[in-house]
Amino acid sequence: MSFRHDFDPTSLREYDIRGIVGKTLHPEDAFAIGRTFASMIIRQGGRSVVVGFDGRLSSPTLEDALVKGAVESGADVIRIGCGPTPMLYFASVALKADGAIMVTGSHNPPDYNGFKMMSAGKPFYGDQIRELGHLAAVGNVVPATEGTSRSEDISCAYIARLLQDYDGSRPLKVVWDNGNSAAGDVLCRLVEKLPGEHTVLFPEIDGHFPNHHPDPTVPKNLQDLILKVKDTGADLGIAFDGDADRIGVVDNQGQILWGDQILVLLARDVLREYPGATIIADVKASKVFFDEVEKAGGQPLMWKTGHSLVKTKMAETKAPLAGEMSGHIFFADKWYGFDDALYAAVRFIGIVSRLGQPLSQVRRALPETVSTPELRFDCADTRKFDVIAEVAKRLRSEDADVSEIDGVRVNTEDGWWLLRASNTQAVLVARAEALTHEGLDRLKNALAFQLEASGLVAPDFSGENAGH
Repeated sequence: MSFRHDFDPTSLREYDIRGIVGKTLHPEDAFAIGRTFASMIIRQGGRSVVVGFDGRLSSPTLEDALVKGAVESGADVIRIGCGPTPMLYFASVALKADGAIMVTGSHNPPDYNGFKMMSAGKPFYGDQIRELGHLAAVGNVVPATEGTSRSEDISCAYIARLLQDYDGSRPLKVVWDNGNSAAGDVLCRLVEKLPGEHTVLFPEIDGHFPNHHPDPTVPKNLQDLILKVKDTGADLGIAFDGDADRIGVVDNQGQILWGDQILVLLARDVLREYPGATIIADVKASKVFFDEVEKAGGQPLMWKTGHSLVKTKMAETKAPLAGEMSGHIFFADKWYGFDDALYAAVRFIGIVSRLGQPLSQVRRALPETVSTPELRFDCADTRKFDVIAEVAKRLRSEDADVSEIDGVRVNTEDGWWLLRASNTQAVLVARAEALTHEGLDRLKNALAFQLEASGLVAPDFSGENAGH
């Protein structure tokens, strides 16, 4: 039987394949991904593909279709079942798989789902995803044959490996907000073996996400965690997104630590063992992060936003640690270079247990800034990158202090502002940070001026100030 498949063009993203189940994503798409991805792996001389899925209601059906497609291409599929995305990454390493696919909607709404992939232990993204779409569209796959499929429980090995790098000195009281994420089972088994007193909120894996949306970068999603930390007098609280590759942290006073602040504490710890090492953060990170890494004896490196891009840059620079404002944290000192919120949590609570002071004191000791949250506004896919190019050209003509690593990040006496095009959505993303509220207003005005100069209506920035 001949094979050919057209994906909805909106589903082929830069870092993954993602869509709305029943509208832009169907079991037929999952079968086509399995059939085509496995063909690509086999043509590279590989054969084994490890597959996992998250707790979304549509995930078991999509995983089943995916496996059927991969088996039809002759792949030997190892199914690890339901769990967090980083457990799939771990399985890929531990089982020496040639390829890996995770069925996950990550932090998207419940009606979304998608696929994150690895090939030969590296992220599968960008041109590779576009090639997969093309190969499926023209039916360029290996001849149908019969591969194999078997199930393997990797969770015990994964939990044991997570525990191996815990290095705390005193037991802590920790509240964990699983948020009904795919980490629930693994998390409950993990905390049983960690020292201290642990409370897990919403441990049940539930694709309806009945308690709150699973995105720890949004403050309203952390309110249950904050209340529980305060009520129990906990040392800190930790939250995950829907597939547990992103982390959120609140301190003992219930104050949120943002992604770059989490990374500062992790960087200080890693740099004790790797003095002078490169530590990577994405372009949305605070200037405070880059300054603090320098103070700690490291080499801070600003890089493009996107977990696949960061992982690739880490391997290139041999950086032992990287992170993004979104809460993706990547360790490559003792870990494997992939983003894993459970592992980051184990390392983070180890650090907190050795601080000798409350986490809130360390947070308050960081330089204070005022900043906008991440601002996102609509801009057509056909226009968004042109807008960035126009803004960059004007800034260069003004001799502005501008970085063009990913969009434009402009430094002024007041602070900095950022404008970049999203790689995954028809939006522009903006952020600004200053030392004073007055300085932040000037930065927001400069950003609005550039948007209007490119014919866009600047969003209403009023009220978009927050401490950091």
